Amino acid sequence: MASTTPLIPVFDGHNDTVLDILRGKRTFYERSDEGHIDRVRAAEGGLAGGFFAIWVPSLDREEGGAGKVRELLGSGLDGVPLMTEEGWLSLPYAQQYTNAAFSQLLRLEAGEGAIAVVDKDLGFEIPSDVLNIVLSAADLEDNIENGDFSAIVHFEGAEMIDENFYALETYYSAGLRSLGIVWSRPNRFAHGVPFAFPSTGDTGPGLTDLGKELVTACNELGIMIDLSHLNEKGFWDVAAISQAPLVATHSNAHAISPSSRNLTDKQLDAIKDSDGLVGVNFHVAFLRPDGQHDANTPLDVMADHVDYLVNRIGIDRVALGSDFDGATMPADLKDAAGLPKLIDVLRGRGYDDDALYKIGYENWLRVLEVTWGM
Repeated sequence: MASTTPLIPVFDGHNDTVLDILRGKRTFYERSDEGHIDRVRAAEGGLAGGFFAIWVPSLDREEGGAGKVRELLGSGLDGVPLMTEEGWLSLPYAQQYTNAAFSQLLRLEAGEGAIAVVDKDLGFEIPSDVLNIVLSAADLEDNIENGDFSAIVHFEGAEMIDENFYALETYYSAGLRSLGIVWSRPNRFAHGVPFAFPSTGDTGPGLTDLGKELVTACNELGIMIDLSHLNEKGFWDVAAISQAPLVATHSNAHAISPSSRNLTDKQLDAIKDSDGLVGVNFHVAFLRPDGQHDANTPLDVMADHVDYLVNRIGIDRVALGSDFDGATMPADLKDAAGLPKLIDVLRGRGYDDDALYKIGYENWLRVLEVTWGM
């Protein structure tokens, strides 16, 4: 029997769903047991949308490696190196993969593969036009209030951006509104923090001169900068340059789980001072004090991070950034349909509806309105 408790809408700070769909693992509009997000499970869990990441795979992490990449992108890469002499992803490869992923997201918005689904437990029909790319905080708020699913286009790593920023302006015109300068690898702009435990994020140099110019260009266009995969020196470079609130879309508290991907108290304080935001990452290895990849991780461990962040930076600066479809979820939550279980745990810790709505989506609205200027 369906719960009678109204769902708290959740707007999520990070997912890798586009990559899953691009790889042909599943569709978006039909319920699946694969991955973490589809439109049906999103409706069941109150997921109102999220930042849809476009990430260009490292060849050693891509299923099938270079062969799979060439199979996906076709003859356009014939004779084109996939890597630079510096060991970065090449600009032609990154742009072609980005174009393919962006196109996939646009097709989802157009309703490709959409079907009308009647969910007997929820008691309503999910319409065919179920994903909307949003360009303003006002549109996002309207969609959430109307029950329409929203996507923010996010680039996880700036390998597709050229040194003149022509591509940045072009992708902005197409709908890009959030950019992580790096994933956990270096590029021409900065150095990503490698995955390590226990470790700090102080793992290398900061932004390059071009990276500093990129921060300014994003500020001028109104593109949110995501700090989640940036190393510590890069974090402080962005903090010194950026005029926008500091945001880590999917990171946790280093004081609880000393992963290189998590934020130190000093970094958290800087985010607070900028009136920014942290989206709590659901990946078990970034939650657990022992850093283990163990799905048998209680949701209380996630709630511990929420508590810590709320106490450190305030209830107005904490949100959720699941890393759905790109990480190992706690088994008790499993996927987007399990979000009410997390909300129940937080409610049991004393978070009232006002606080839960802030964590669920209102804090994102505040930061995006300031950053985007609309």
